[in-house]
Amino acid sequence: MIRMPHHNQKRFMAVEQKNKNKKNLKSWLDGDMLLSPLLQRHLGLFLLVFVLVIAYVSNRYAFQQEQVQIQRLRSELNDVKYEALARSSELMEKSRESNIQRYVVERGSELQIPTKAPVVIKR
Repeated sequence: MIRMPHHNQKRFMAVEQKNKNKKNLKSWLDGDMLLSPLLQRHLGLFLLVFVLVIAYVSNRYAFQQEQVQIQRLRSELNDVKYEALARSSELMEKSRESNIQRYVVERGSELQIPTKAPVVIKR
């Protein structure tokens, strides 16, 4: 080995490290790392992790879509409940005896309020 002064040795090691990093990056970008024995040995594990990540993301997306649909249906249910309450209140108002009497009088009908209580006919 060649003896270098201490500061030159550090500079040489830094340049060597940069070249090594460039080599690693270049090998990843070129796809040479796919041929490495380490990656080939663990290819099944990498594929399994990839599939699990895809399944997780897909499941999360489906869950969010269901939550949006549940919220929309709850809102629709509340609207329908308020509409039913309004209709029920309107029906109660129209079916009051005083309102029915006023309606009959306004229409000029000959109907009158019975003066006798109804009679139950038994067979």
